[in-house]
Amino acid sequence: MSDVALIDGICDTHMHIYDDRYAVAASATLQPPDASPADYRRVQAQLGMQRVVVVQPTTYGLDNSCTLDAVSEFGPTARAVVVVDDQLSRGRLDVLHDAGARGARFHMLPGGAVAWDQLATVAALIADRGWHVQLQLNGHELTDRFEALAALPTPLVIDHVGRFMPPAEPDDDSFLALLRLVDTGRCWVKLSAPYESELDALHRYPAVGRLARTLLQHAPERMLWATNWPHPGQRDPPTANDLARLRNEWLTHDTLRRQVLVDNPAELYGF
Repeated sequence: MSDVALIDGICDTHMHIYDDRYAVAASATLQPPDASPADYRRVQAQLGMQRVVVVQPTTYGLDNSCTLDAVSEFGPTARAVVVVDDQLSRGRLDVLHDAGARGARFHMLPGGAVAWDQLATVAALIADRGWHVQLQLNGHELTDRFEALAALPTPLVIDHVGRFMPPAEPDDDSFLALLRLVDTGRCWVKLSAPYESELDALHRYPAVGRLARTLLQHAPERMLWATNWPHPGQRDPPTANDLARLRNEWLTHDTLRRQVLVDNPAELYGF
């Protein structure tokens, strides 16, 4: 299935855990079926991955319990990206950091729990712990949001190849804004979830692939890779075979694979 069998330390930088024992947030628009650490470990093994970043899903809002309990179960090979608001205390920040959190997520689409007007405040609160802001938005907003994002005092991680809806062309102003953010040296992009931008029954996603390849050529040292397992909201999610094929098509040689799959996430998440 995979051409990465000899690479150790591969990190999946974006996946979610769901468990109906945890309360669903009032703001949630998605309530996927349970997806447990045990379920994920099977996918992890299929794709030859050893490290994981558990990202707080919109389903649970500001209650990070499900995510942090999963990180505890996975152990030292796991980190978390949590959702916090502008009421975050220093003591709570320290607790979250000790539990493995390394970033604060902002989901600027329906279901998100924290709005744009809190982004700068939260970034200031987390900056001195070395955390990053993880941002999901429609990438076509990046032109208008560029100055505010470039001014953040933290590293910035953009989800899902920018999640341009509909897909952008590589010469589109909004995609060029993403490249400019990457050029600051403080912005990372997750090569993940192409189905959030482009529907493709064959799971090949040629339009998103053009953007991913452009980003990889432009700044391979700022690219990350992720499964987005269990693909919340998708009626026809890609299989592990589909993900492996895409990973190998986008990451075309061993040096690039090691950089994106191992070295870059180790730097960002502190593995």
